[in-house]
Amino acid sequence: MGEGLRQQRVPLPCGDELRVFLTSPLPTNTYAWVSGGECLVVDPGSDGDLLAQELVDVEVKQVVVTHGHNDHASGVGALVEATGASFAMAESDVAWALAHAGRPDHWGQVYGSPMPRPDRLLVEGDTVTVGMAVFTVYAAPGHTPGGIVLLGGGSAEGFCFVGDTIFESSHGRTDLEGGDAAAMDATLHRLAGIIPANTVLLCGHGNPTTMADEIATTPFYR
Repeated sequence: MGEGLRQQRVPLPCGDELRVFLTSPLPTNTYAWVSGGECLVVDPGSDGDLLAQELVDVEVKQVVVTHGHNDHASGVGALVEATGASFAMAESDVAWALAHAGRPDHWGQVYGSPMPRPDRLLVEGDTVTVGMAVFTVYAAPGHTPGGIVLLGGGSAEGFCFVGDTIFESSHGRTDLEGGDAAAMDATLHRLAGIIPANTVLLCGHGNPTTMADEIATTPFYR
């Protein structure tokens, strides 16, 4: 198989499995939620071809990106081509991602490949299902206009994919193109009232955290 991606496999009490990969030059956290032999990939980074090789033991059914930045979306094309998975994201980030994925970013870094058009445009209240896991979509503008989070239910209860909206003791940048500090502030306060306190927040970069820890220790929520 050659050099693979750095990854961690986390078996869960419900029988599902969470796989965490480090992708893209930054690096970026790419997640694969495996339930009943099916797999949802969240934010494939720029390494969709390598991800496909690492996930040959499961059926990759769906790919979702939490927002349209290169380090999260430029691996989508290679991954869906290799697996036949469907691809979904929020409409507000589609045009920007189509224009930028696989092309130089604001630092001049080039990685990944052009992004295909989504098969599905996600809006708040939509659900994404894989095996026994169900994820509810919530709009999370601020880092980008079309940022979303995926709050787990069913066998995924207690987990939430938050992309670059929430980091441990911090939040995503708002000074990049499409960023909006006021929208981010509103998003953080809103999500604090939606996401249960004990929920594990699976961030786009860095360590996971919990909603309770963020509310208790991070000034943005006060």
